Amino acid sequence: MTSSESQFKGADQSLTHWGPLQSFRTRNVLLSLLLVLATGALYCPVRNQPFSGYDDPAYITSNIHLKYGLDWDAVKWAFTTSLPEWHPLTWLSHALDCQLFHTNPARHHEINLLLHVLNVLLLFRILQRATGFMGRSFMVAALFALHPINVESVAWIAERKNLLSMLFLLLALGAYGWYARKPRADRYVVVALLYALGLLAKPQIITFPCLLLLWDYWPLQRMFASSPGSSSGIAAEAGVVPTKTFSWLLWEKLPLLALSAGDAAITVHAHRVSGALKPLVSYPLATRLQNAVISYPRYIGKALWPSRLTILYPYSASSIRGWQVLASLILLVVVSALVITWRHRRYLLVGWFWFVGTLVPMSGVIFITDSAMANRYAYLPFLGLFIMICWGVSEMARERHLSLAWLAVPSVAVLLALAVVAHRQITYWNSDLDLWAHAVAVTRNNWVAEDNLGVALSERGRLDDALTHYRAAAAIFPLHPITYLYIGSYYQELGNTQAALEQYQKVLTLSDNAVAQYASLRLMALANMASIYRFLGDYTRAEECIESAKHLPTHD
Repeated sequence: MTSSESQFKGADQSLTHWGPLQSFRTRNVLLSLLLVLATGALYCPVRNQPFSGYDDPAYITSNIHLKYGLDWDAVKWAFTTSLPEWHPLTWLSHALDCQLFHTNPARHHEINLLLHVLNVLLLFRILQRATGFMGRSFMVAALFALHPINVESVAWIAERKNLLSMLFLLLALGAYGWYARKPRADRYVVVALLYALGLLAKPQIITFPCLLLLWDYWPLQRMFASSPGSSSGIAAEAGVVPTKTFSWLLWEKLPLLALSAGDAAITVHAHRVSGALKPLVSYPLATRLQNAVISYPRYIGKALWPSRLTILYPYSASSIRGWQVLASLILLVVVSALVITWRHRRYLLVGWFWFVGTLVPMSGVIFITDSAMANRYAYLPFLGLFIMICWGVSEMARERHLSLAWLAVPSVAVLLALAVVAHRQITYWNSDLDLWAHAVAVTRNNWVAEDNLGVALSERGRLDDALTHYRAAAAIFPLHPITYLYIGSYYQELGNTQAALEQYQKVLTLSDNAVAQYASLRLMALANMASIYRFLGDYTRAEECIESAKHLPTHD
């Protein structure tokens, strides 16, 4: 063995290569502390940022069920409401924040940051425990901590659900390793309970039972154990985790799959009740599948070169090209074939299918939102890509007998570059004006961003600038009633009552009375119309508007 190879293995191999146990623990503590300090330093500015006007009011500041704290009424509402989806643990988390901190945004941001730090530390610990590799596990955790695509999940208070669901998924994953080393019913119950709590925070982790099958393959190697000395992992080689047949492992996951099925049924019901399954524009299944396919290479691109990141990437069926779909399919098939061919490097197969599989629930095939993709959707899936990269680079260095410095210098450079980009990304959350101006600048045909930028400008008294963006939104997507509500408010502010009434009438024409998300729009339009008619002395029409508002269906 060469001196460089010996140095490399000594720096990043299993516990037996670290020397004394005390030295191992010291390195573990120091690396954990470094992760905490780096993550905290990067995200410290979020403490000075306000609530966002996008979803934060619905979740916290204007939510009458939660803004007064965690009481029995809040608990009942959290478990019975289906707006916008069923995630009671997230609602309870926000209620507790309101109980402790009221509507002080700094404290709410700090809880988000705390959860992200905990997720980073858990990821480091779980990977290191399962694989025996400290350096590689640290690099995966560092990428997860500092990658700019995760800024949205931390800086956006309404995305608490993302952080909470990841926390319980990682706890369940760690508990599963504990169970796998000595399978017992009580340990399995702990795994199931932690997974259930994760589902109560956000249903995006619904693929967890499938992730456990991947985890059985690598690093635990409970199935198809490799020969000693392979680079796949150390768990099965060391005899720590007993191997099982594939059929046994599949049966073992059935209770967890039942939890997934139950949560899926609840989620579908919640979307139906809230109107989320009744989009403004109905896209055929083929279009939704095409968008899902081309999103995969786009996410990979954001992982490797995180530029032009924004809060919302507009969904546009007309922008999908046949060659994009074909090229994306070829990429997915080729990479899948390669990782299967190179299955002796188990981390490649696990990392790739972790990425592909965990993106499926957020792909938009079932539920259509305003986004073709979203940064927050990558919070869990990108762990697979990070594992592929870190283990792949380390294995290449080991095989070529490269020194530790060869890995350390470029690794630090990459992390610093990511931190710089992430810091810039955090600054866009300083205000709604910054957030939406950036979204308009880096995307095209983004009517949601145009609308929200108009609102931000209007709040600063720049009414004419706001109208420019409202009109841009209406030109891009003329079917959404909220744009006309904004334009109507502009004309009403200027005293042009006739033009304002015309815009409010468009709101009533375009908004579906049966969809919960439109109830507030219709209410505001009718209230503004009543105010205008009273101003004009037409009390009969004013009363008609008030009566119509009284008969609007309520949704809770």
